Amino acid sequence: MRVLHDRPFPAGARMKRLPLLMCLVSGAAAGAQNMAPLYVAPDLVRKPAQRAAPTMPAATAMPRAAGTSPGPGSASQPQAPAAKTPPVVAVEGAPPRQLTPGETFIEARSMTGRQDVEMVAEGDVLLSRDDVTLRADRVTYRQLEDEAEAEGNVRVNQGTDLEVKGPRARVLLGAQTGEFETPEYRISREGKAPPGGEAQSVSGGGRADMLYFEGENQYRLANATWSSCPAPDPDWYLKASEMKLDYDREVGEAKNTTIVFKDVPIAYVPWAHFPLADRRQSGFLAPSFGTSNKTGLDIATPYYFNLAPNYDATFTPRVMGRRGVQLGGEFRYLTESYGGTSRLEWMPEDAVTGGSRAAGSIQHLQTFFPGFTGSLNLNGVSDSQYFEDLSTRLSNVSKANLVREGTLRYAGDDWWSVTGRMQSYQTLSGIKPYRRLPQLLLNAARPDMPLGSTVSFAGEYTQFEHPDDDRPQGNRLILYPQVALPITTSYFNITPKVGVHYTRYEMDQPVSAGETSFSRALPIASIDTSMVFERDVNWGGRDYIQTLEPRLFYVYIPYESQSPLKYPIFDTAYYDFNFAQIFSENIFSGGDRVANANQLTAALTSRIIDAGTGAEKMKVAVGQRYYFADQRVLLNSTDVARTGKRADIVAAFGGEVAPKTTLDTGWQYNPNDGNTERFNVDLRWQPEVAKALGIAWRYKRNPENADPDNPTGYRDIDITGQWPLGGRWYAVGRFNRSLLEHRTTEAIAGLEYNGGCWVLRTALHRFATRRSETSTTNDNAGSTTAFFVQLEFNGLTSLGSSPVSLLRRSVPGYGMINERPTLADDSE
Repeated sequence: MRVLHDRPFPAGARMKRLPLLMCLVSGAAAGAQNMAPLYVAPDLVRKPAQRAAPTMPAATAMPRAAGTSPGPGSASQPQAPAAKTPPVVAVEGAPPRQLTPGETFIEARSMTGRQDVEMVAEGDVLLSRDDVTLRADRVTYRQLEDEAEAEGNVRVNQGTDLEVKGPRARVLLGAQTGEFETPEYRISREGKAPPGGEAQSVSGGGRADMLYFEGENQYRLANATWSSCPAPDPDWYLKASEMKLDYDREVGEAKNTTIVFKDVPIAYVPWAHFPLADRRQSGFLAPSFGTSNKTGLDIATPYYFNLAPNYDATFTPRVMGRRGVQLGGEFRYLTESYGGTSRLEWMPEDAVTGGSRAAGSIQHLQTFFPGFTGSLNLNGVSDSQYFEDLSTRLSNVSKANLVREGTLRYAGDDWWSVTGRMQSYQTLSGIKPYRRLPQLLLNAARPDMPLGSTVSFAGEYTQFEHPDDDRPQGNRLILYPQVALPITTSYFNITPKVGVHYTRYEMDQPVSAGETSFSRALPIASIDTSMVFERDVNWGGRDYIQTLEPRLFYVYIPYESQSPLKYPIFDTAYYDFNFAQIFSENIFSGGDRVANANQLTAALTSRIIDAGTGAEKMKVAVGQRYYFADQRVLLNSTDVARTGKRADIVAAFGGEVAPKTTLDTGWQYNPNDGNTERFNVDLRWQPEVAKALGIAWRYKRNPENADPDNPTGYRDIDITGQWPLGGRWYAVGRFNRSLLEHRTTEAIAGLEYNGGCWVLRTALHRFATRRSETSTTNDNAGSTTAFFVQLEFNGLTSLGSSPVSLLRRSVPGYGMINERPTLADDSE
């Protein structure tokens, strides 16, 4: 046995006799077989006057018996065989020797006993092996059994992951088994880093009547508690009659488990199987519960099936107080060549509407071979009111059409691709769109052609069908070859381009009595020019670059008659007029109309760029389109053609106007009649995480002849924010109101509390689901009101219905308050 002593011994006859006894034992053992020799530090045998000031001498250690493994919780290391060499006295002043894997290091104020039988170390005892350390007032080590029995202020550490404290412990170091009486323990594990973020440490601990070491990385606790709260008296804890922790498989098991919050039991689970790290594990997920005026009390209890590393499933029974029971399921799968998700919800009987109701979706992506891919996106519900009645998400309620689409795509040589698509819709509200059965697309763009030109091509063939037989139906072919000659320098570029837009129709059901086969061919010419000027500026002691970027864009398209009585409207509408659209060739989206054009767009943009980082700090832009010919191509026969020579002026400004403060504005002004057509302003201030305030105003002029019950304009005010109230309380909310319709479109009011190791979130959400809130029933059909309550226990689970996704979607800048450092005065 090797003994290290680097502290002065207290006076006493027993201590004076220790060096002599140790030397005798060492000499007697020199010839023994398979017995480790005793290495004695020189400081033990020198006279007091010769002893130097205490320093760390050469490291001494006790080899582990052959066939044993490292201490509890440590990784397997190479085994150190028992030494058979004669005893060696360490040389004074020799540098400390690095312990080899598996060696045991012991340090204490005094040691007694027989080397091959038992050794007793007392006074600030330290025993370590690999990354495991044991400290106690007294340690009895039995070498043949490789057993350490510790008493008094016992503390066991494994690196930074495990710490156990208690009055008494007994451990078989090689077998990594043993027991710890009435321990206090703490276990930490490093979680996975989210995309773009840092890994978060998951730490938790508690107390137990007994902790049993049952092998490497295996622990069992009797009458144990666990909590992520670091305080001795945690706000919440999980209590179990028996708990098993397997850190090899990173799973835990608990029996007769109760979650106690503020000394009040709030949930009981007879048996629980849970992951100890960021990994999937079959079992019940945290239940969610909430309430709304459409569903009543709403409780869902999902069960997760970890079927394989690359696919899983979730089964979710849901009970709604007003409507009944709904069964839901989700199946996910992922391989190297394909992946997808399928969802299904089914309610056997709706107590409000009567009859069964269902919803389902299938999303699938697949790569058949390099360049050849396919996708499937199928969605459907049993009735048009499904989302309005059974969903609490505004994004679902606002859906007008559910797409049903299958696509195949092949991309060749990075410059051309062909796509085939079958597409239809389930219409929930509004006008039913046309189906594309099928649609074929061919797109190509080849730069670096002769003389530096670029050749491109866009082709489309589509068969349009409509659910209503009296609507026009047929197929459309579009061919649009183009040639461009870009001339580019560091400060100037000009791109002339010419092309021919050819369209042909074969109508099965014509627009009106007349032709069923007709075509058009229109040449399109354009010139796009721009310049960039720069200068260095210094504002507030910082260097910036200011740019000035003028741009001119000219388009010419001759007129060809496209009468609405002859040409159908399959997928075409007017483009929304904005800063991006004024640089497009056509004022129509889709391929059913090509507007005549003889027009010039002029724009001027200026940017402020940080010279050090290259980040854009501010941008202002203004532009206008000038017409040299009147509009003659109309979408509908009732449309009024434009005759003015100037289009509306559009302008935009955005950037950081103050520290942590951004301003974004857009303006559309009609110079012909002096009216502002559109205006929006959005001001945001976000000094840090969980502190964000914003106010936005959006305006669109409503035409004088518009239907008052269905206005096309709007005047909306939108106020959002999240802010600490003091005492760890936070307020969060949104207020969106239509001043034109005199109704609240969406309102959210929430309170959050950061308890340090737990978070309470509440939110009341009300949003309009129909144009009018007038209802003749007590169902308040014009709006939906939902209430969310969530109690989240950091590192364990959460109870209730989470409003986090709602708040992230609705409140710009919303931050998780348990990801924000808790300030000392938060609790004051």
